[in-house]
Amino acid sequence: MELRDIEIFLTLAEELHFGRTAERLHVSVARVSQAIKKQERAIGAELFARNSRSVRLTALGEQLRDDLRQVYQGLTQTLDRARLAARGKTGTLRVSLFPANVQELRRYWETFRARHPQWELRLRRSAYRDPFAQLRDGETDILVTWLPVEEPDLTVGPLLFAEPRVLAVAGDHVLTRRSSVSLEAVGDFRHVAAESVPGYWLDHYVPEITPGGRAIDRTAIVDGIEDTFMATAMGEAVALFPAHVSRYYPRPDITYLPVKDMDALPYGPVWRSDAENDMIRAFARVVRDLGPLPG
Repeated sequence: MELRDIEIFLTLAEELHFGRTAERLHVSVARVSQAIKKQERAIGAELFARNSRSVRLTALGEQLRDDLRQVYQGLTQTLDRARLAARGKTGTLRVSLFPANVQELRRYWETFRARHPQWELRLRRSAYRDPFAQLRDGETDILVTWLPVEEPDLTVGPLLFAEPRVLAVAGDHVLTRRSSVSLEAVGDFRHVAAESVPGYWLDHYVPEITPGGRAIDRTAIVDGIEDTFMATAMGEAVALFPAHVSRYYPRPDITYLPVKDMDALPYGPVWRSDAENDMIRAFARVVRDLGPLPG
């Protein structure tokens, strides 16, 4: 099995979506499908059960994922170290991000690179599903996420920024008659949510109840931001976001309305406590030295 095919298999095992896997790896959907079929022919059994509505790992696929994950990480880390050494680098800090405002956070990336030319900084977008698994599995070193994070094995770093909230609705939604909305109004509509996330963490992003005590229907399950936009644009759900999403994702089929009675949503870096190293500490120092983005 070629290294690229292993990468495709493990990415699909995480995303459970051929389109997102192809987008993340910058290949075609056909290439993903071809690699999986090739692996299944070589093994002699299906690794994924798939139909027009869903993709899931078979029991054999789960076993292969678990067996390959550490092997693949070891191989890629060995190759990365060799490539870095050839460029005079001694390590790579991998940062996974939930927020989309990468450019607005540029001063942190540039300062880290300027202070520590011996290290490489690698950024990527984070998947919605099981958000802290990537830290625990060693796939990333730092996760930039909204707070609070109250996991006993994770350390929360200094504040990066805090933003007011907006509600994304379909362009022809009844709420577009208003210039702003209250959180109470969110209780009138179905809201998106993700699976396999801690309840307290989701509650801070999308409260379980409105200020008036009504339950917010959080049953529109999505796997990523594109799924969120699809459900929103089709009028199947509404979606709370930090305000920067309206700047980075302007769309003709979606309207963003300021939410006037929600606190600003804070974001910061989080890492596995027992994996803390010089690179992580150096990044946290950069954030402390520069301070949070102005509100």
